[in-house]
Amino acid sequence: MPASLAHHPPITPTSPVSVLGTALRTARGWHRPLVLFAAAMVATAMVALVGLVVDDRTLVGAPIWAKPFKFAVSLALYAVTWAWLLSLQTRARRFASALATVSVAAGTVEMVAIVGQTVRGQRSHFNVATPLDMTLWFVMGTTITILWVANLLGTVLLMREDVPDPAMRWAIRAGLVVSLAGMAVAFLMTSPTADQLAHGRPTTVGAHGVGVADGGPGMPLTGWSTTGGDLRIPHFVGLHAIQLLPLFAVLLTVLAGRFAVLRDQRARLRLMWTAGGGYAGLLGLLTWQALRGQSLIAPDALTLLAVTALTAAVAAGVVSALRHRAVTR
Repeated sequence: MPASLAHHPPITPTSPVSVLGTALRTARGWHRPLVLFAAAMVATAMVALVGLVVDDRTLVGAPIWAKPFKFAVSLALYAVTWAWLLSLQTRARRFASALATVSVAAGTVEMVAIVGQTVRGQRSHFNVATPLDMTLWFVMGTTITILWVANLLGTVLLMREDVPDPAMRWAIRAGLVVSLAGMAVAFLMTSPTADQLAHGRPTTVGAHGVGVADGGPGMPLTGWSTTGGDLRIPHFVGLHAIQLLPLFAVLLTVLAGRFAVLRDQRARLRLMWTAGGGYAGLLGLLTWQALRGQSLIAPDALTLLAVTALTAAVAAGVVSALRHRAVTR
């Protein structure tokens, strides 16, 4: 091997690309309930998509089938991701499988409630207008809690797994922790607002908007508030860390074929640490901004200062990761 490349370990069969490739080749052996649930969510998303086209009803300022569509897509991604993660599980496999089955049951109940309320033309979340609405919202709140606890226990199990490639191992760990925090943001939405507390018998308890009523002016596609804080933003960003951070690890390996510095396993690992820390910082920043009743597209000077500090920290992490790569020949 040329001396100039001696310090660059080659991309081995245990690289992130290989890990994902092996998982895909063995997908037929993935956790069956999760795979079936993912397929059911894809079908639900297609039904909701048809509903968006043929049903012109609106609810809380958005097309009535928008929520089932977004939840179905998100849960399909969730199921496929966890099915892949479970394929990496070597310890306590039965317990991990049982947790996944509980998650499927909880997700199924939640989607049945969301779709059922959509068909009825009623809100699924925060709705306590009638005894039926209140019961459905209580059931949904219970399933969300069960889903979060199952994810917490599954995360603890997976944190103990020794995935061969260090960058992918830490991508999974960081993705799991940040995703768990993103899920927890949903609990902040369940507290009654000041306006709701002012009413003796409110019809809704909880909201995703902060400082503004739900259903006001929103961004295209997402519907996120343009006039106040919106907790759906950090919730969304945090949830998908478990997909985006492992994909970043895969990207680093792909780029290693073109950039010699990334052939150093330690450089990729340091970049992964930086990405994980930056992603966690972004989640914290977005949550802080939303809780201050501030729209994503109207940051104040304090928010811009925090964004600048986070960007500078990530940039410094990238520079440090690339500078401290191994140089031993």
